[in-house]
Amino acid sequence: MSDKISQDSINKALWNACDTFRGTVSADTYKDFILTMLFLKYISDVWQDHYDGYKAEYGDEPELIEEMMKNERFVLPKEASFYALWEHRHEPGNGERIDQALHAIEEANGTKLKDAGKSVFQDISFNTDKLGEEKQKNTILRHLLEDFAKPDLSLKPSRVGTLDVIGNAYEYLIKNFAASGGQKAGEFYTPPEVSDLISELLNPQPGDTICDPACGSGSLLMKCGRKVVANHNSKQYALYGQEAIGSTWSLAKMNMFLHGEDNHKIEWGDTIRNPKLLDKNGDLMLFDIVTANPPFSLDKWGHDEAEHDKFSRFRRGIPPKTKGDYAFILHMIETLKPKTGRMGVVVPHGVLFRGASEGKIRKQLIDENLLDTVIGLPEKLFYGTGIPAAILIFKTQKSDDTVLFIDASREFKAGKNQNLLSAENIQKIVGSYSGRSEIPKYSHIANFEEIKENDYNLNIPRYVDTFEEEEEIDLMAVRAEREQLKAQLAKLESEMANYLEELGYGA
Repeated sequence: MSDKISQDSINKALWNACDTFRGTVSADTYKDFILTMLFLKYISDVWQDHYDGYKAEYGDEPELIEEMMKNERFVLPKEASFYALWEHRHEPGNGERIDQALHAIEEANGTKLKDAGKSVFQDISFNTDKLGEEKQKNTILRHLLEDFAKPDLSLKPSRVGTLDVIGNAYEYLIKNFAASGGQKAGEFYTPPEVSDLISELLNPQPGDTICDPACGSGSLLMKCGRKVVANHNSKQYALYGQEAIGSTWSLAKMNMFLHGEDNHKIEWGDTIRNPKLLDKNGDLMLFDIVTANPPFSLDKWGHDEAEHDKFSRFRRGIPPKTKGDYAFILHMIETLKPKTGRMGVVVPHGVLFRGASEGKIRKQLIDENLLDTVIGLPEKLFYGTGIPAAILIFKTQKSDDTVLFIDASREFKAGKNQNLLSAENIQKIVGSYSGRSEIPKYSHIANFEEIKENDYNLNIPRYVDTFEEEEEIDLMAVRAEREQLKAQLAKLESEMANYLEELGYGA
C-alpha cells in the first residue's frame, strides 16, 4: 500500500481502536495496551517495509537481506513481529504470546529498551486479569490485533512518510488519555502549548544538556530538543530525565524511541528520595537546562529523609511535609551548571507567597539572585486541575538583580473543557521575556529593593497592576438622557391611547 495518509487519519484510527477496551477497563489501564501496541506495530511495519525494499533491490536472497537488516536502528525477532502475533490471534494465549514478543524485542535490542537493568515493558503485561477471564481476555486482544491490522493503521514509512507522524500519533494518544482520564492520567502530561512556551523561554542551544527530573512521558524534554533542531539545524544535544512511576517511565522510553531520540538517558525512580542522574563520582549531574512540570503540592514527598540528604539539596530549608513544590525546585537548582544553567519550572501559585519554611527558602533564592522571571498562566490549562499555575525561570548567571513579572492569566483561547495558549499568547510572553520589556497591566520589572519591601512575596498582583478604572459617570448627561427617554415614553403612551380609542377601547 503506497498511498499516503494524513496525521488525522492515523489519529482517528488509533482512537477508534480504543473502543475494544471501553466499557471493559478504565482509560488509565488500557492506555498502556494501546500505546505499547502502537510501538510494536510501528517497529514491525518499519522492519517489513525495509525488508521488502531490500527484497525488491536484491531479489529473493534471504541471507543477504538478513545481513543488510543488521544495520537497522533496532532488531525485530521474527516470532516477535506484530504480524506473527496477528496470524495466531484465533488461538488461545494471545496475552502470553504478546508478552513473550515484547520480552524478545527487549532482549534483542540491549540498552535501547533498558536502563540500569529495568526493561521498558516490565510494568506492562497483556496477560493480565485486568482484561477479564482467559476467554474474554483472548477475545479483547484478538480484536486489538485486528484493529491494528486494518489498512488505516499501516504505519510503513513508504506510506506515512516521516517518523514524526508516528511520534505525533503517540503524543495525540497521550494527550487524549490525559484529557479523558482525569487527574490520575493528567499527571504524566504537560500540554503541548505549555511545553512550547517553556522551550521558547529556555532557548536551548547546540551542545546543551537538558534535564527533566519529573519527566512523565517525556514530551517537555523532547520539545526542548526539537527546538535545537528547528532553530539551529543541529541534533547536538543530550536529553536526561527521571520518572517515578514505572509505567510512565516506559511511555517515556517508547516515546523517545518513536521520535528517533537516541541520545537520551531516562532513569526510573523517585527524584527526591533517590536521584539517579549522577556523575562518575556519585554527585548530582549538572545540566545547562533543567525544566519540569512536577506534581503540584505533592504530599509525602520525602520530608523525613530531607534533613540528612547526602547531596545537601535542602540546605536553604526543608519544605513542609505535605507540600513538595520547593523540594523539586531545590533539587533542580542544585543540578544547574554554575555558568550556563537556566531553569523553567511549573508551580502552583502558592509557591509565590506561602510563608513559614517556604517563605524562608524563597527569600534565600531571591537573596542569591537566582530568580529571573515569574509568569502567571491562565486557569484550566492543565489536565486534572482547574487552578492557574505559574512558570518560574531561574538562572545561575544574571546581568542584574531584577525580576521580571508577567501576568498572562487573561491571555488564552477558551476551549470546551480546557483553556489553550494560542501562538499569539505564547509570542507575547516570549517577546516580553526576551525584550525584558514593561507593558502596562501585563509586565513589570521589579528590582531587589521592591521585592524586599514586599517581604519577598512574589504574588503577581503586587507587581503588575491589572486594575481597570471604571469610566467616570457624567451625571448631567445621564439626566439629559433620562429626560429624553421620558419624553419618548410619553409620546408612545399618547399614540397607544389614540390607537385604543380608534378600536373602541377608549376610556
